Amino acid sequence: MKIIKIVIVLALFLVALALGSQNQAIVNFNYLIAQGEFHLSTLLGVVFVTGFVISWLIFGSLHLKSQLQVRKLKKQVKKLSPATEQATQVKAS
Repeated sequence: MKIIKIVIVLALFLVALALGSQNQAIVNFNYLIAQGEFHLSTLLGVVFVTGFVISWLIFGSLHLKSQLQVRKLKKQVKKLSPATEQATQVKAS
């Protein structure tokens, strides 16, 4: 299933490249500090890649944080398991 997703993403990327290569219009892009003239396809590609990288960083850090929390909780459960087993054995006696 993972391979199918990768193939679909690559196919969409190739379609975007093909469409972008046909669109060579020059646009004036104003950003905070300055402005510049860029090919529309280049500008769209840079913005897309930047957004993709930022989203991976954000969601990757959230995923890492949740995995660390899961590991911490599993250690707590493992630590408390012998204590609960002893308590249940004492109650049964």
